[in-house]
Amino acid sequence: MTAIASAAAPVGDRVLKPRTRSPFVHKFLANKGAVIGATVLLVFIAAALLAPWIAPYDPLKANFLAVRKAPSMLYWLGTDELGRDLFSRLLWGARSSLVAGGVSVAIAMAIGVPLGLIAGYFGGKLDAMISRVVDALLSCPFLVLAIALGAFLGPSLTNAMIAIGLSAMPIFSRLTRGQVLAIRHEDYLEGARAIGLPDRWIILRYVLPNVMSPLVVQATLTIASAILAEASLSFLGLGQQPPSPSWGSMLNTAKNFMEQAPWMSIAPGVAIYITVLCFNLLGDGLRDALDPKH
Repeated sequence: MTAIASAAAPVGDRVLKPRTRSPFVHKFLANKGAVIGATVLLVFIAAALLAPWIAPYDPLKANFLAVRKAPSMLYWLGTDELGRDLFSRLLWGARSSLVAGGVSVAIAMAIGVPLGLIAGYFGGKLDAMISRVVDALLSCPFLVLAIALGAFLGPSLTNAMIAIGLSAMPIFSRLTRGQVLAIRHEDYLEGARAIGLPDRWIILRYVLPNVMSPLVVQATLTIASAILAEASLSFLGLGQQPPSPSWGSMLNTAKNFMEQAPWMSIAPGVAIYITVLCFNLLGDGLRDALDPKH
């Protein structure tokens, strides 16, 4: 009796019950890799946001008295060919890489998800037309298409984000269409149609919320690919332009000094590797936590 009373104690007309974690939170926290990935990403995001305050040096200011200095207490990650502090440039470069990943995926979802919803819900000739365009884009490898679009639009971070977003759009369109086809004839949708609800209301109110879980997982995994693509475009001179730092442009510069100053390539390379790995771990954790079968 004492245990029961302590578990649910009456207060007036109410009964206070102990709080329990949601199944999603419980399953996510049980995945140690996902928790580690999310924690590291939060650190990276915080460092990028606080770069103006925690960067010890101006990332654009050259110091010709400290050209290609090895890592030391004064320059934690060393300096580059112009004497600029690599740690400061790494922090500011995190802004470009993380923003490029997030904005690119936002562009891809803003275009791909509506197309997938329309194709899957209405079907017919509209579905056939959208599907053929998506199939044509999917026939070209993601990175090759991003490089081609980046070269066509011109070298800049904005154009690189647009190119990456357009290249990733078919993935979200195809995924959304498949999810909509799986639920298109469910009873709750048939009931909504029977009472005369307009199609746009049914799509926004009933269809979209029920296909969001796989889209969130795919978005997390695609951000990792987008960061790699942005680094590749910047490495080729199609992304962030000098002197503004980005991890890809830092690698582009470092390739010319691999023997004289190998530390110039280590910092941005490790940063890209850790960020992409953590996004993949986070995506795997979200997939398991959102999967009703687990």
